[in-house]
Amino acid sequence: MRRQQIGHVSGNVLVVLSLTALLAVLSGYTQPPQPDEGTAAHIFQLSIVALVPTILLFLATADWRQPLRRARPLAFSAAALVLAFGALYYLEHYR
Repeated sequence: MRRQQIGHVSGNVLVVLSLTALLAVLSGYTQPPQPDEGTAAHIFQLSIVALVPTILLFLATADWRQPLRRARPLAFSAAALVLAFGALYYLEHYR
């Protein structure tokens, strides 16, 4: 694969992983409180762990001649992660 293709694919994976983390947390609102972690918690944890190398790969391979266009996946992913961690905090402390 060429460098641009890797950057494009890693940007898409970045968005998918952050949305997966958000959806995993939001699925906790549809279930009654459980004494132990469920499958959604493990999916959330794995998607967060997988984000680290994906972000590094994206940053290393992105074509930064068009910075606003290349920063969109990062911004979208960051917004989804802020929502996911905020929802997780609320779910763990107030529900």
